[in-house]
Amino acid sequence: MATIAHEKVGRTTDRIFNFGAGPAVLPVPVLEEARRDLLSLPGAGMSILEISHRSKAFEEILHAAIADIRRLASIPSSYRILFLQGGASLQFSMVPMNLLPEDGSADYIVTGAWSKKAVKEAQKSGMVSIAASTEADGFTRIPEQSELRLDPEARYVHITTNNTIFGTEWHREPSVGMVPLVADASSDIFSRPIDVSRYALIYAGAQKNLGPAGATLVILREDLLERIPKGLPTMLDYRTHAEGNSLYNTPPVFAIYLIRLVAKWMLAEGGLEAIGRRNEEKATMLYDALDRSGGFYRPHAKPGSRSNMNVTFRLPSEDLENQFLSEAGKHGFSGLKGHRSVGGIRASIYNAFPVAGVEALVGYLKEFASRNG
Repeated sequence: MATIAHEKVGRTTDRIFNFGAGPAVLPVPVLEEARRDLLSLPGAGMSILEISHRSKAFEEILHAAIADIRRLASIPSSYRILFLQGGASLQFSMVPMNLLPEDGSADYIVTGAWSKKAVKEAQKSGMVSIAASTEADGFTRIPEQSELRLDPEARYVHITTNNTIFGTEWHREPSVGMVPLVADASSDIFSRPIDVSRYALIYAGAQKNLGPAGATLVILREDLLERIPKGLPTMLDYRTHAEGNSLYNTPPVFAIYLIRLVAKWMLAEGGLEAIGRRNEEKATMLYDALDRSGGFYRPHAKPGSRSNMNVTFRLPSEDLENQFLSEAGKHGFSGLKGHRSVGGIRASIYNAFPVAGVEALVGYLKEFASRNG
């Protein structure tokens, strides 16, 4: 991947290093195949953007996407794989509407801004208990098992597996007993091997590790469908989409097509074992550079809770951070600015982000610190 000067962007087809938190970098082979099919999908005689969601061509794409995802994550046959719309934010509402009855309560573990938003939406549907929160610590860590105040009668436990804003990640699932575990895995889905059987429901917006914005993956254990109350709005009922195989209404055809290509790419790369090793290598390389800077760079997350997807850190001053971001553009880096709510620097290094990009950033980190430290 070539690096280019910032001022050339928009006048060249060369690709820069995209550290954006989402929509995020996609595999180049996927983009190349999509470019070919953009004009005419083989066998269809028309663009992938034009085909009907009821056509044989899309039926084959949908079935292949489901099959590849099931194979990629070794998803048991007792789970349904759905493609929905509305992003993870709609799932904040759909989960409690479907799984939280009026006479029940749900446990939520709060580890960042997105889990707080999930709590807010769930409270509109029923009783919510905060089983643990690391907000008092500035969301610098994931809570220990001993800190969790879990209700054995809860209808489900909800976690956010990776926190894009603060750069923390669950590296192993909490022990929740027989209570169904629900996870918003939007920003680290399929970044490493996962035991899907430990979860009752996993949802993830596609725009980090799966594809473009516009589709949401939901992996749902079938027995949950029997618990859904009657009378929900049709489009907010998981049964609607399970019975229609994600085809009750017009699905996000192009997004599902790209998810299929990304799943195929991940399988060709060696599956989640290989993807996980590469992600660990990239994150370790970057955190080592930050930790060895003599305090010039300060990672936000504590060791043991650090995200392999979103590396967040600060510099000695905001002026230096602004200078760092300005000069980063000239090195062909994009998307390094931290979330507007916390500032600082954020390097998002999702599955498709190349090792060469991390190596280039590490070189820039050392060079910038030597000039300004």
